[in-house]
Amino acid sequence: MRTETSQITEATNRALVSKAFDTLFNKRDYVAAARLWSTDYIQHSAHIGPGRDGLIDLIKGTPATLKYEPGTTVAEGDFVIVHGRSSGHGLAANWIVGDIVRVKDGLLVEHWDVIGGEATPELSKSGLPVFGNKFTA
Repeated sequence: MRTETSQITEATNRALVSKAFDTLFNKRDYVAAARLWSTDYIQHSAHIGPGRDGLIDLIKGTPATLKYEPGTTVAEGDFVIVHGRSSGHGLAANWIVGDIVRVKDGLLVEHWDVIGGEATPELSKSGLPVFGNKFTA
């Protein structure tokens, strides 16, 4: 049974992950971002180097046009899952990403992801976008 305390913790964790992603991916404030990720950060993503430095170095190497848009965000206990879109990274298609983040003591401490290319209307067999409620231009 979820208690009021667990609901507050989960809301706090959702807000922290949202702030951390915006700080790093959109604002590119590397100093502020470093304060939101643990120095012992564990990175499970296949395309990102280990630790907090691997993540920050990845973003430093992406085009200034990179943009991250969070979508549905769900939290349970120490875990936050964000369904988001990454665009402006210089690849042929936007990425639709399911990020799973573990939070501990007010810091992001561990991360996993699932990444897929964003389908166009012509490629979507369902006729529906895989992120949001409309296709991007």
